[in-house]
Amino acid sequence: MIFGARAKLFIENFFVYGLVGVLGKIIPVLMLPVVTRLIPDASVYGVADLLHIIVSFASAFAVLGMYDAMFRVFFDEETTEFKKRVCSTALMVVAASSALTGGLIMLFSGFLSEALFSTPIFRPWILLMGFQTVLSGFDSIITAPTRMQNQRRVFVVTSVLLPTISYSVSIPLIVFVDPLLGLIMGGFISVIVKLFVFGWLNQTWFIPSLFDISLAKEMLKIGVPIVPTFFIYWIYNSMDRIMISSFLGTEQTGVYAVGAKLAQISHFIYTAFAGGWQYFAFSTMKDKDHTLLMSRVFEALGTLSVIAFFALLPWVEPIFLLVGETYRPAAVIFPYLFISPLLLMLFQTVGNQFLVIKKAYISVLVLSFGAITNIALNALLIPRMGIEGAALATACGYALSVLLAFVLVHRMKMIYGHWRQVVVFGCTITGFAAIRLITEASPFGVSVASIAVMLLPYLPAIIRKTKSMYAQNR
Repeated sequence: MIFGARAKLFIENFFVYGLVGVLGKIIPVLMLPVVTRLIPDASVYGVADLLHIIVSFASAFAVLGMYDAMFRVFFDEETTEFKKRVCSTALMVVAASSALTGGLIMLFSGFLSEALFSTPIFRPWILLMGFQTVLSGFDSIITAPTRMQNQRRVFVVTSVLLPTISYSVSIPLIVFVDPLLGLIMGGFISVIVKLFVFGWLNQTWFIPSLFDISLAKEMLKIGVPIVPTFFIYWIYNSMDRIMISSFLGTEQTGVYAVGAKLAQISHFIYTAFAGGWQYFAFSTMKDKDHTLLMSRVFEALGTLSVIAFFALLPWVEPIFLLVGETYRPAAVIFPYLFISPLLLMLFQTVGNQFLVIKKAYISVLVLSFGAITNIALNALLIPRMGIEGAALATACGYALSVLLAFVLVHRMKMIYGHWRQVVVFGCTITGFAAIRLITEASPFGVSVASIAVMLLPYLPAIIRKTKSMYAQNR
């Protein structure tokens, strides 16, 4: 079990950043029914989604893994001067790489327009995406000191401020000017505001004269091997959209994008994890029982993820009644894309052990295998199953990556397994298969039964804990 101050640290980070995640994600989710009714043409949503894919692809190369490298090196020494050198060096490296990456997008904007849309008319939009890539690179580094100092209150405020500004810009543009312009400019303005806010808050951490070439080399050695990992994440998140557009057209891409947006409800959990995880994992990595600690975290997160999955499954159809009729067929992809970020969370829990021993390349190899499987399944399933095939391919790729990573880390004796985990994941597959394949099966009934079976192995521990609490309160 996780006890004492470390339990408090983990739970505080998880739930505080969970609040941040909810606040940051709930506004886009709540606004989605409004946006889908204002834009009944799903192809517009599809074009906007493909344009955002360009930024997400380029950002991985613009940042060069420096955000994660900063976290790894930041805690090596306790002096403020050293920490400022880390931040300043990372910013200078990313400034150069972001400018280069954004410039290449602008240079090849015509080619990208033809490749993605089979027409040159979207070249001006792609030029704008190049500029946004530059700004996003700066954003990722400038926000880092706030998170590394665990200043949660700042993230709570900005998580509400940024999406509010985004939609206050995008909705009037959608209604009065152009739907595509509204979808693009909302996010673009949000990036600019974020840059100014965190640039002002963290300005003392970034001093160009503190650039340290030796630190730059050290962080690049950690960060660059991680870049393919972000590229692989991009494959998981974006290749399905590109292949849907190729096989089925931009309209189906738009339908899929809306389904994926609603499935981001699971990002409430993932964002909580991602926000608090790095600080927790690296600040406890020198503890003697770190392996046991990570094993308990993995088991707890896996169980909670599956419970969340089954708790929401009966409500999928009612949820999609909220969006415009054009987008309701996306309900079929919701379960797969809901569980996928949670599988990624589990992978990062296990994969963190590779980063601790500075063997990040193993994570890359494992994710690469999952990504190749994802692409192959997309090519196989999209023509046969439509957008559901793409969602299934994504979930299968993540699941395979989690399994391979766990096996490798377990063989390195850096994580422990338990039979309870087999019960949890076995119930997940069996329960969802029953709902999906058996017409008469009640999603509510199957979900309740699955959760009950999963919790049975934990019943003795729950009883012991209850008795202990009762005895203490007597």
